[in-house]
Amino acid sequence: MATLTEDMKQFIDDNLAFVATVSPDGQPDLGPKMSMFVLDDSHLAYHERTGGQTYRNLENGSPLVVAYVNLAEKKGYRFRGEVVLHADDDIYDEQVRIAKEKGTKVPACVPVLAITDIEDLSAGAHAGTTIAKD
Repeated sequence: MATLTEDMKQFIDDNLAFVATVSPDGQPDLGPKMSMFVLDDSHLAYHERTGGQTYRNLENGSPLVVAYVNLAEKKGYRFRGEVVLHADDDIYDEQVRIAKEKGTKVPACVPVLAITDIEDLSAGAHAGTTIAKD
């Protein structure tokens, strides 16, 4: 798996994630995920609260792409990898506890992205280049 740097972790903490999936018939879906967080050095996760199209796409085997961009800094990252949906295990139970503690809606599940690719989305000549690949 690809490993997040401390700079990337801080960037993720400070900015909004957008996720992309695709339906079984090829329809792309893109949307913000305000609950996205760093689970550990090689995994991103979020609280799936809406059960909408993104969730249905993931249930149907869609890949997940996560992008973060900060317009003022002209800096960004894109993360790719395999997704596991957690709905009845220790990861899920811990995130339910955290949601209740924060007073937010309990997630229907917790999608976890095992990061295999990290790409640069910063403006300039390196835009789109691979930073790390498993």
